[in-house]
Amino acid sequence: MNALLRPYRYVVILAAGISFFLNLLLLAPTFYMMQIFDRVFMSRSLDTLGWLSFIVLLMLLFYLAVDWLRGRMMTSAALLCDRLLGERVLRVVLDDAVQPGFGRHGFLMRDVAAIRRFIAGNGLSALLDSPWLPVMLLLIFLFHPVLGILAFVCSAALVILAVLNNRVSQKPVEDLQMVSRKASAYIDSSLRNAEVVRAMGMFPALARRWDAINHQALRHQHESGRISALVSGLSRFSRQIVQVIMVGAGAYLVVGQNATPGIMLAATLILGRALAPVEHLIASWKDILEARAAYRRLEEAFAEASGQAPRTRLPELKGALEADRVVYALGPTTPPLVKGVSFSLAAGEFLGIIGASGSGKSSLLRLLTGTWRPQAGSVRYDNAEIAQWLPEELGRQIGYLPQDIELFPGTVSDNIARMGVPDSGAVVAAAHRAGVHDMILRLPQGYDTEIGPGGAALSGGQRQRIALARALYGEPRLLLLDEPNSNLDAEGETLLQHVLGQLKAEGVTLVVVTHRRSLVAASDKLLVLREGAVALYGPSREVVEKLSGGAAA
Repeated sequence: MNALLRPYRYVVILAAGISFFLNLLLLAPTFYMMQIFDRVFMSRSLDTLGWLSFIVLLMLLFYLAVDWLRGRMMTSAALLCDRLLGERVLRVVLDDAVQPGFGRHGFLMRDVAAIRRFIAGNGLSALLDSPWLPVMLLLIFLFHPVLGILAFVCSAALVILAVLNNRVSQKPVEDLQMVSRKASAYIDSSLRNAEVVRAMGMFPALARRWDAINHQALRHQHESGRISALVSGLSRFSRQIVQVIMVGAGAYLVVGQNATPGIMLAATLILGRALAPVEHLIASWKDILEARAAYRRLEEAFAEASGQAPRTRLPELKGALEADRVVYALGPTTPPLVKGVSFSLAAGEFLGIIGASGSGKSSLLRLLTGTWRPQAGSVRYDNAEIAQWLPEELGRQIGYLPQDIELFPGTVSDNIARMGVPDSGAVVAAAHRAGVHDMILRLPQGYDTEIGPGGAALSGGQRQRIALARALYGEPRLLLLDEPNSNLDAEGETLLQHVLGQLKAEGVTLVVVTHRRSLVAASDKLLVLREGAVALYGPSREVVEKLSGGAAA
């Protein structure tokens, strides 16, 4: 974060300089009133009044222009921060989403919004104005030492109140953020499973669980709001008391002829101006705390993702694939999902992976795509370890069909083109290779059919077949398919077997995970997994003979 934002620190420096001029210009009305009381009333000169009014009007117009400039600059800085962070944060969020235990960085985009609000709102302006408090106090002291001492004591009291506000409100605000994120995640999960909830009458149970989480959020919000209301009330009360004390002390000095009425009024107004940023800080403290916590979370997330050094672009993929003693576990204390799996494929070979549910087939495929990183062992494409490949370059040259199909809001053409700018020829070619061209033409608008979020307008089989076309877009040299027939009928499965045979004839490397041996009948090699480990591996005919003979149940 620091390295990313450091080149733009001049924006904050410039804003601080502008704040200095704004605070000076805001003194104009104060000195105007001082001169009215001490000079105009005494001399009864209308010319003096006119010239003073003209000068202060010019200064206030200049203040308007400078304040508008600072507002525009802060808004532009907020937009710049959003543009600098947006894409990087989205990458971190997506990288986190594919890992087990998704949710650790799932709300980072909201943290970007919190920092944007802080920069464009009153919080940063109050922070930039607050350092000029000592200058204002010194000015009051020059008017009269007694007024200066009183102003210092009153200011110190408000500053202590602001520090106290920080101490007592920081933990409730952070707890509220954490519980609110948990409640939002629970609602998102319920929405994704709304069909199951409605069909099986699960709403009362879900509502009770959500109410328990939401009750915690309400409790933290109540505590945070109670503290905030108390501190805000004390702040406003203290501000009024300060004004009364300063006016009373000034009047006492005027009666004793130790100060003029103009000095009394000027000292009171200057102190009010000096304390305004402190009061704004107290009022904006929640936004400041949220922005600080968001900055810390973003810095931690970027620190985790900063270990990747620039990589050399490798030649086009030929299709060779090797797994060497790959091990993967969800955590240091959990049993491995994949236990020392090894195999190798030459370009154009077909590997079938079979096994019972929970045997580690999908986990192995995620390791082969680079979605998960093994704790031990390595995955190599064309003899290069997968970490040496640029993710976008490798992803462009492979096709992947996950077990759970998710399509994006957009047209069928957009989804087949992997949400890039569709190349009509390549889209249609991928659809033909996947055997879905005729099916797509039967949709209401063909390739331009809007399929809705998650592909809600399509059946499960249609989504799976369109996802297969997406995997084939761009003529990849290696294809990884996880249960590609799970939503297909008999006709669709027959067509899929034909597609796999055609791809094998074209020299495309194939890795197919399935429960059904019939789908991998044409495979060159067969890998049987049991509890995450290799039970059998070798040429398909030999493995099938061993399975038939009962060597592996």
